[in-house]
Amino acid sequence: MPVLSGLYLPELWIWKVSEQMKDVFGRTIDYLRISITDRCNLRCRYCMPENLSLVSMREILTYEEIEQICRAAAELGIQKIKITGGEPLVRRDCPQLIGKLKRIPGITQVTLTTNGILLEKALPELIAQGLDAVNISLDTLDSNQYEKMTGKRELQTVWKSLRRAADSSLRVKINVVLQKGWNEKEWLQLAEISRRYPVDVRFIELMPIGAGKEAEGISQEELLQNLHAQFPQIRKDTRIHGNGPAVYYRIPGFQGSIGLISAIHGKFCQSCNRLRLTSQGKLKPCLCFAESVDLRKILRGEEESRAAGMKPREEIETDGQKEIRENLRQAILIAVRQKPPGHEFGIREQVTERLPMVQIGG
Repeated sequence: MPVLSGLYLPELWIWKVSEQMKDVFGRTIDYLRISITDRCNLRCRYCMPENLSLVSMREILTYEEIEQICRAAAELGIQKIKITGGEPLVRRDCPQLIGKLKRIPGITQVTLTTNGILLEKALPELIAQGLDAVNISLDTLDSNQYEKMTGKRELQTVWKSLRRAADSSLRVKINVVLQKGWNEKEWLQLAEISRRYPVDVRFIELMPIGAGKEAEGISQEELLQNLHAQFPQIRKDTRIHGNGPAVYYRIPGFQGSIGLISAIHGKFCQSCNRLRLTSQGKLKPCLCFAESVDLRKILRGEEESRAAGMKPREEIETDGQKEIRENLRQAILIAVRQKPPGHEFGIREQVTERLPMVQIGG
């Protein structure tokens, strides 16, 4: 009997692997975000507090396990993969993993989210391995403020990576989280990056996850009003810019576009197409809630997998990799069917996820 955080779902076993990746609300799930590490070389205040205890590397999925999961997911209909962390580039051989995932039949796109510190050095290999696009997190252009917000004086390093990426063959986006009392007055300078470089700048509303619950973000309505006041000729950009829920705008004279991701004030759950895999192998149907399906137990044959109705490791090894992949497919389908109609970030007491963002995957 499959288990999803204590919920018993025997009826799910009747679903066949060949069915489309549609949840009970008719949404097609074709996008998987994968955190490959909870380590990071920064300490951004809303993501990774200084006193956070890290799990041992033994608890983190190996690259081989990640590839197994992705092969099973691709067979079901996952087409697009985002590699995140923590900071994914602090994990050795991240570019090689991206190459392996890109070569899986059915996977059409692999992208990366990074803080940019290690990006410049890794760019040639990332491009050689087939990376399609990169998102760079950057919340301030003030070096002193950057140090206060991240714990490191690395702004110039990130700028070098940004410029090198903008000159490459990759599609580049800048991810910005505005917070009251910290960087809310920098929205214009940050938006201007899209004038100077052929990159999209995306403003993401702060989500009340982990340490983010203690900060106060800026609503996208307020930001959009400011953009209209500063740039009266701003217009909606209907072109497809990626896999996410951002609404894009074009400003005359800008090389890139401005994106708004209204996680709180512009709920976009009706079009959600994603699952999230944590570095420890938990497959999450929704960022807001704690429910997950443990894929690591399937791969490693721990005792809990027997309780969940999956074959134990010794039987799987006897029968071969086919059974592992079948169990993975069944578990992925469980997560798809358990996607809720929407998040409840606007009602903080309804948010059941207690992990910090760095342990979930950005």
